[in-house]
Amino acid sequence: MTRACFVTATDTGVGKTILTATIAAGLLADGVDVKVRKPVLTGAAEPPSHRRPSMTQDLSQLPDHELLGAVSGERPEDVSAARYEAPVAPPLAAELTGRPLELEEILDSLRAAAAAAGAIVIEGIGGLLVPLAASWDVRRLAQELGWPVIVAARCGLGTINHTLLTLEAARHAALDVRAVVLTPWPGAPDAVARSNRDLIARLGEVEVATLPALSAITRAALAEASAALAYEPWLAAA
Repeated sequence: MTRACFVTATDTGVGKTILTATIAAGLLADGVDVKVRKPVLTGAAEPPSHRRPSMTQDLSQLPDHELLGAVSGERPEDVSAARYEAPVAPPLAAELTGRPLELEEILDSLRAAAAAAGAIVIEGIGGLLVPLAASWDVRRLAQELGWPVIVAARCGLGTINHTLLTLEAARHAALDVRAVVLTPWPGAPDAVARSNRDLIARLGEVEVATLPALSAITRAALAEASAALAYEPWLAAA
């Protein structure tokens, strides 16, 4: 039976793609056939490369869909079927190109991908309330799928408010939040980072994990980093 989870974040640029790649790399290292999807992508200006990098090649400069495809071994266009060049919110990107998002088609493709894999890891775009189309936002996409949610969050000042708001928004929609992951977690966390971790766990009544910073984003480093995450309970049957 396919297992699945949906990775979201408190904001854009929080480390959601690296967290998604790390979970996928860990599952692959365990011998699981994994598919990774970022169904909507903006800021995809460059045509994708179809070369799969080696285990030691740095992936940090790749666009998100190429990085995720490099980890899972899939084509970038399969990872992100709906891609827009402009680095703007999806409704504006769709308006600028005249290509509206077909969310029902996206849902069907995600379910089909899940049915063909041992596990699937979905990465949303931005946070839960990022609009996608009329009456659609990322939260509704996660709702329709019904898979457990993992929240990527920053470690530093401001993260308590952003994270608790994200948890409230998720639970208001009856989403099953399995964990918050603070990233990049420093090697020597200061009092602020440690306090943030503990307060989010207590006030948010949620598991809080930490993902260390990676000196290089390679397939080997991602697989190694996955050992820091007890991600198995974060996945459920799709």
